[in-house]
Amino acid sequence: MFGFCPLLASRMDKQLETDNLEMRLQTLESRIYGGRRNKSAKPAKCAESLARIQAGLTNTANKRERVKILHKKKEDFLLTQAALLEQVSTLQPLLDSNYIRDVPEHATKLQRLSQIHIKEQDQTEAQSLEVKKLFEEYNKMMFLLSKQFTQWDETLRNLEEAKGIRPVE
Repeated sequence: MFGFCPLLASRMDKQLETDNLEMRLQTLESRIYGGRRNKSAKPAKCAESLARIQAGLTNTANKRERVKILHKKKEDFLLTQAALLEQVSTLQPLLDSNYIRDVPEHATKLQRLSQIHIKEQDQTEAQSLEVKKLFEEYNKMMFLLSKQFTQWDETLRNLEEAKGIRPVE
């Protein structure tokens, strides 16, 4: 009888372990499912539930990575904007200078000067046309005078040759 005791004890220990695991599993299932246990008394499919949960977590992790990338891009954008803002703030004294504040006053003066400039350009163009016309008249007059002097020279030469004052060339 003592020979069977260790074997019996071993079986009882295994049975206790199995019962213990079964009780722990039931406790775990009751925590997970609470009062929502299947009414059809079918065993709960934990593997499928865990797979869905894993897929959801993976999806969330992927979205998190995309959000990190977007945050990095936004961070870079914000850094460049901050640098530009610092540059503007360093140039702010120039923007607040009297020269910039006087721009509207100078703009009206510049507008008057532009109108005067346009008027003078028109006058210059008219005078240029007049000068061009005078040069054309002058050139025509010089051409005619040159032609007249050439004719007079020819006539004088012919008269001198006829009188014998000048030898014939």
